[in-house]
Amino acid sequence: MSQSLKYVQEHLDESGPTDVSETFATWAALVERLKARVSERFALERDPSSEALEDFGGETGAKGRVRTYSGPEIDWMVHSHMENAAAGFCNVHLTIWLGPQVKVPHFGMALGCFPQGWVYLDSVPRSYLVTDTDSFDRYYEPVNERWEQVRNENSFLEPFVSRSAFVRAGLSPTAFCYMAPAADEMTSLVTELAEEHLDRWLGWVDQAETVPVEEQAALAADDEAIRRNIAERDPANVMGDRYFGAETTQQLVRALWGGDRVLPRAHEHEAHRSR
Repeated sequence: MSQSLKYVQEHLDESGPTDVSETFATWAALVERLKARVSERFALERDPSSEALEDFGGETGAKGRVRTYSGPEIDWMVHSHMENAAAGFCNVHLTIWLGPQVKVPHFGMALGCFPQGWVYLDSVPRSYLVTDTDSFDRYYEPVNERWEQVRNENSFLEPFVSRSAFVRAGLSPTAFCYMAPAADEMTSLVTELAEEHLDRWLGWVDQAETVPVEEQAALAADDEAIRRNIAERDPANVMGDRYFGAETTQQLVRALWGGDRVLPRAHEHEAHRSR
């Protein structure tokens, strides 16, 4: 299993033009199925701030869509894609940030091509796991055996390691983050892992204890800081600049963390309804 140390844009620039439209369609359909399951489980409302991003494009032929949601249990959910598939690039997101009523890790999922296939699946920590050993023992240690199995039994996978120290700091110890040729072998494994990831996460949510009310505001503030920092410090934002321009990219980044949100935060829903 080889390993390289590059940014997304370096992988894309070093490869010749490759049409990844078929893989993009596979990723988009997978994420759509998972998003439908989430919508069945949670009460969600489309945030008006993302309506302007329903259909956007750039002069290079790149295009995209961002839909954001929130609700009583979900603070912020992003269902999005950006692609210039004919030129070898696509990115499909489903990220789900829970409200502070529970302390279950957030759901992270992004699939892409540049032009190799790429997968990121993670349970985004909400605490420092070296001190919060309860969260580590509940949510990360049980996944470690599967993480080892995937790494040891799939020689076609190449670990994706970003040059950005901040990106590496944001990964949990059981993050699935790989590249591989965008072929049936990879898409089959990614589909299996993504469905497992959602099943496991939904089970965690259903079994979680309620966070004491007096602790929820601080947890909500930490959650937003994590989300904002991840969005704003992502080195792959340069791909947005390249395809859509700096102004649209900044709007996209704000959509990822909720900078222009209209609907209330998850922990504010009760107060909002009582007005």
